Order: sequence, then C-alpha cells, then structure tokens
Amino acid sequence: MAVTPPAPGSAGTTAQLTTLTGWRQFVAAMPSVPDLLPERDWILLEDGKRASHDDDRLEHHSRLVVVQTPVIGRIITQGGNLIRMNRLAHYGRSGLMVSGPARTGKTTAVTQLGKTVEAMHRHRSPGSRDDIPVIYITVPPAATGKMIAMEIARFLGLPVPRRANITDVIESVCGICLDTRVSMIIVDELHNLDMTTRAGAEASDTLKYFSERLPSTFVYSGIGLDRGALLAGPRGDQVAGRFTLIPTAPFTVGREWSSLVAAVEGSLRLYRHEDGSLTALADYLHRRTRGMIGSLLWLLRDASCQAILDGTEKLTRKNLDHVAVDMTAQAPPPRTRTPKP
Repeated sequence: MAVTPPAPGSAGTTAQLTTLTGWRQFVAAMPSVPDLLPERDWILLEDGKRASHDDDRLEHHSRLVVVQTPVIGRIITQGGNLIRMNRLAHYGRSGLMVSGPARTGKTTAVTQLGKTVEAMHRHRSPGSRDDIPVIYITVPPAATGKMIAMEIARFLGLPVPRRANITDVIESVCGICLDTRVSMIIVDELHNLDMTTRAGAEASDTLKYFSERLPSTFVYSGIGLDRGALLAGPRGDQVAGRFTLIPTAPFTVGREWSSLVAAVEGSLRLYRHEDGSLTALADYLHRRTRGMIGSLLWLLRDASCQAILDGTEKLTRKNLDHVAVDMTAQAPPPRTRTPKP
C-alpha cells in the first residue's frame, strides 16, 4: 500500500515537519542566497526593485544557514552507520540518542540527519517516488502508546477511525512503513514522555515494539534523556543497551566557537558590514548567548534584519547590545559552590 501525500502547497507554504507534505518540502528546499550588488547600484535601484531586493535579504537573514558543526557531522555519520547495520538485522537493532540542554541544536542536528538520509535514498533509488525513507514526529505532552502510534499515522496521512484501538493503528502504520521502505524514524521532544507514569511506560514500550517490527533505525532526541527516567529500571536498561548517545552542549570559548561565528558571518548579506568584525566579537557573543548555537542564531538573525530595516547595514557591538536574546540566554548563570577548605 502506498501513501499519496497532498499536493505541495495544499497545506499552506509552512506545512509542519511532522507531516509528509511538510517533511518533503523541507527536504526539497534549497533556499537561494541573495547576491549583493555594487553598493552604488543598490542605492540607485528603483523603490520597488530595492524593496524586493531587501525583502529577499530579510528572508535570508530570518533563517540564515545551517552550520555544519562537529556534532552535526558526528550525528550524520553515526546515523548512516546504524542504517547500514540495521538494514538486514532480524532483531536487536541499534538506535541513536541525541540529548542535551535546550538551544544546543538537537532538532537542527536530527532533521539534518533525516534530510541527508532521504537525499541519499533518492539518489540510490531515483524511481522511488512513493517511498518514505524518513518519518519525523514530536512527542506530545503526557503521551500514551496510542498517541505515539497516531503521531506516526498522522505523518503518513493515514486516516484513523475514531474508535480504532492501538493494535489497529500499529498494524496500519507497520504495513505502510514496510511498503514504503521507511529506513529511519526520528522521535523528537522525547523528554515529553513521563516515564514515571503508566502511560509513559506504555508509550516507551510502543516505541520499542515498533523498533522490533520495522527494519528502521530509530533516533531519539530530547532534553536530559541521558539522565532521566527513560534510562531507569529494566526498560531503561534495554534502551541503554540499544542506543548510542551523542550529547549536545553549549560551545566553550575557543576555536570551534570562533569558527561557528565566522561561518555565520560569512553568510551575512549586509552592504556595510566589515568582514571579520563579528568574529572579533566572539567572546562578547559567547557571553551574550552562553555558547548556545540556538541563542547565537536568534541574536544574529534579529540583529541582521534590524540592520536592514534601520539602514545601518552592519553588525556592531552597539547594535547587538540593543537586541534581546532568548530567556534561556538572559537568565543569570547558575552559581557554583566553592568547596570549603
């Protein structure tokens, strides 16, 4: 049985990644980077053309580039290795767990992994239009086993009768996954699973059952998964024995952080920005964002758009000072206890 997704655009231009239409739009997206004109030509543009050009730059800065960090590279490499090992395994398939604090790039990393897996599948099997190599879902708060199964069904576009029981949903999902050669299932926001409750434990068991029924590699992502109830008790022992952990963390001041800032600076399309001036502020940017890639991109996206709108066309410490960062980066750093002599 094959699933036919809605026509592109039928769900709007911002379809969610947790739907097949939205995921395929994300995978196919190749955002263009606007070129900078000679400054005099830009100034002399007619009002309409200049506004259109500036709108293109605003759109570019509102998303900026996905920077290939070492962690993203490790996750993509490990994910590809696991797919190869799991493809012919009859049992005991291994998975990947990405865990870390908020704003450290977990979702970016796992979605880039999924995008890479899907691109490789399409390259190897150019006639695989109806295949669904990757499924991406997020875990709802207080999720149950049936809710997990229905999230996968919703991604696939499967109609679920109101009175369908969990067994019916699982059987339908497994049938479609096998028919469409699903090779990876990404489960994001897994910290929403409350393993201290019966419903949470059943949801964990449902994920494990899917992993036994399907020749797919499961990728879990969430906050604090490596130190929470997910890995506690007999169920936790099973998860720990099957999953490879890749932690994400804030960057420390140093070469990797400076390289990250330089990569983002290289993607700016501002007319009066001086190359290298942002990299020179690497220590300042680390203090403002605590080394969190999500907070850094938040700050620089906002500041870049403001620089276009107010006509300054450059990023300096002065205008960065006037841009608020997210609440996580603004909060005072946790106190460290000084050991008593």
